[in-house]
Amino acid sequence: MQPSTPKRLFTYATYRLLHVMNRLVRPLTLGARAVVIDAEDRVFLVRHSYVPGWHFPGGGVEPGEPVLEALARELMEEGNIALDGPARPHGLFFNDFASERDHVMVYVVRAFHQTAPTATGLEILETGFFPRDRLPDGVTRACRDRLAEIFDGAPVSTRW
Repeated sequence: MQPSTPKRLFTYATYRLLHVMNRLVRPLTLGARAVVIDAEDRVFLVRHSYVPGWHFPGGGVEPGEPVLEALARELMEEGNIALDGPARPHGLFFNDFASERDHVMVYVVRAFHQTAPTATGLEILETGFFPRDRLPDGVTRACRDRLAEIFDGAPVSTRW
């Protein structure tokens, strides 16, 4: 884990504040994430500026937005990844790290293409495709659990 900086603390505080505000405006929050797997069985991961660790690409579903449209939008925003076929549902997970009302819908994506290399900036610090036996340091437990479910036949949890 990298040392905290004032900018990093501010962005994490902003992230938490947005979740608190969402609780007041929306009774339930929903996120969409993708386990993007390339032809070499490498997994696409993202490292954000506002939360520690490596994550699957994805984000919040906006009011009135279908979850698959949110997934496609987030994949393009975070990885320049365009879907070439259907995203296969993997599971719906309760995410009590974010709030007591948050759920994450996870899809497996194998049919895609990358329209351009991922640009890093304020939100996205790093991205990449990684072999499962050489994941970067800091991959979250939730990501590791989903990979075990998808690749190793581990029981699918109900919790993120």
